[in-house]
Amino acid sequence: MDITLVYKVIGIGLIVMFSGMVLDRADRKEQSLLISLSGIVAVLLMLVDKLAELFQKIKFIFGL
Repeated sequence: MDITLVYKVIGIGLIVMFSGMVLDRADRKEQSLLISLSGIVAVLLMLVDKLAELFQKIKFIFGL
């Protein structure tokens, strides 16, 4: 696995966490929730290729 992908996920997580904290303290909980959801979607889109590769390897190992 590429270490830069891990760093990207960590970076997105930190940005989402800090922006969520700032928005929560500013009583903007709806925007905080949207930031959290968009962070999850961004990470999942980054990991979709790796997950597909993992499932292909599992199918090959078990002969499915």
